[in-house]
Amino acid sequence: MKVLVTGGAGYIGSHIVRQLGEAGHAVTVYDNLSTGHAWAVLHGTLVRGDLADRDRVRRVVKDGGFDAVIHMAAHIVVPESVADPVKYYTNNTRNTLDLLQVCSEAGVPRMIFSSTAAVYGIPQDSPIRESAPLAPINPYGASKMMSERMLMDLAAAGGPDYVSLRYFNVAGADPQARIGQATPGATHLIKVACEAAAGLRDGLTVFGGDYPTPDGTCIRDYIHVEDLAAAHLAALDYLERGGENAVLNCGYGHGYSVSEVLDTVRRVTGRHLQIEPGQRRAGDPPELVADNTLIRQTLDWTPLHDDLEKIVGTAWRWEQALVERNAPSGPVPARANA
Repeated sequence: MKVLVTGGAGYIGSHIVRQLGEAGHAVTVYDNLSTGHAWAVLHGTLVRGDLADRDRVRRVVKDGGFDAVIHMAAHIVVPESVADPVKYYTNNTRNTLDLLQVCSEAGVPRMIFSSTAAVYGIPQDSPIRESAPLAPINPYGASKMMSERMLMDLAAAGGPDYVSLRYFNVAGADPQARIGQATPGATHLIKVACEAAAGLRDGLTVFGGDYPTPDGTCIRDYIHVEDLAAAHLAALDYLERGGENAVLNCGYGHGYSVSEVLDTVRRVTGRHLQIEPGQRRAGDPPELVADNTLIRQTLDWTPLHDDLEKIVGTAWRWEQALVERNAPSGPVPARANA
């Protein structure tokens, strides 16, 4: 298929683009490179542009004759969304609406949408099913929830068929260390811990040690980026075969605590981590774990990297490769959120 990937130069998008190219699809990446990198686009054609440039988006979509769009471009930092909600509703919601309209006008038949477990807010049950109430507690989650609704309503009116994938905690990197997360000031726990192990951070803070979990720290469902990327290709195949519109959790169905993750990072890297205890952050649920029954059944998706040591191992190899290529160019913030 001819596939347009917005945000395809970013962390997750670049892995999707690589897998699309390896599968023989013709890929066009549309990215403003605000957080992505041109060197991370290993297949296809990179078009540098912003989603806010509606005329440019229209020309790219109209001229491309795409069979599908994978919409990855978004702002994703929760604390920033609280501090600057307009930025998130502008990019994640309004720009998505414009993209949907352009795709509908051009007759693009399929869309895969990058959503998030943040749409659930603080769920009452774990593991979380897709039928759980949507109650986001920050503008990031709300912006994605609104986009999901727009997709649903447009499809009902004859717009693109779609699959919305609700990501849980994405981690790891390409096993060959060709690409991985390279965003300065990243906030994802495994990335942060590997940076600390590499000496790029002085240490990290663990927020909350008194949660109702076995060791008192939060539990999260960590999914390897390779398995997440594979879910997007499976979703494309599913829609191409005539599958119905779907909203699916992307997770492994089990979780690890912050302490378990940090112990694994120490073991894999052989490095000491300087860790300071901190107070709970408002809105952090004790546990976020996906019920992945539906994605397994719907897409016939079987994870290949469901192992915490493997996830950390690929993240660590990538961090070492990133240091070797001298990127990022400067030191990241010394104290990180975990």
